[in-house]
Amino acid sequence: MSLTLATHGAQHIPAALNATTLATIEAALADLPSDHPGLRLASLPALAAILAPSGAIGRHAAAHQGQETRPVRAILFDKSATTNWSLGWHQDRTIAVTDRHAAPGFGPWTVKSGIQHVAPPQSLLDRMLTLRLHLDPVDADNAPLLIAPGTHRHGRIPESDVAAHVARHGTHACLAERGDIWLYATPILHASDAATTPRHRRVLQLDYSADPLPGALEWLGVT
Repeated sequence: MSLTLATHGAQHIPAALNATTLATIEAALADLPSDHPGLRLASLPALAAILAPSGAIGRHAAAHQGQETRPVRAILFDKSATTNWSLGWHQDRTIAVTDRHAAPGFGPWTVKSGIQHVAPPQSLLDRMLTLRLHLDPVDADNAPLLIAPGTHRHGRIPESDVAAHVARHGTHACLAERGDIWLYATPILHASDAATTPRHRRVLQLDYSADPLPGALEWLGVT
């Protein structure tokens, strides 16, 4: 089944990254530790040009959010034989910010990898996009991202209702080749099994938003 962001909340962009862009990304990530299942990245200045709204990556977010969009969080995932985990069905519900400041509708707060995170109003999450940049091929045996198409339309889904929503909407495995991008609405329900034939599955995941934050709150950003 071919998914679209407008209808299903997710979209596959094959061969989105050419060899030059892939090399730039890999060079920027080369010195990062490889033994973390998910590594939160506070700064990627070497990628500023390609992550910008007119760049090779940022333009895919700008096509849906306009020229005000910017990358606001980055996580590097690398499943392998030594870091082969599974993750149950869930929604992403927090954003990364520079410092903790009180603001109406924002909370609770958490600290992840030394970075301040806060749950924002659902309306802000509903306007966000997530891009997954595939640096390795992902087939059915190498733990592809699983999504429940259409669940992004239901706002914040109580934990007790997650299984019912997944059963109602069904699941889709986000298979990919090296250089592909999967773009999805940030609140969509998603999960990941452990790989049955584990090998490197590097994915740079980027959250994009075109919204400013209120008061003294500032996006942590990526660049």
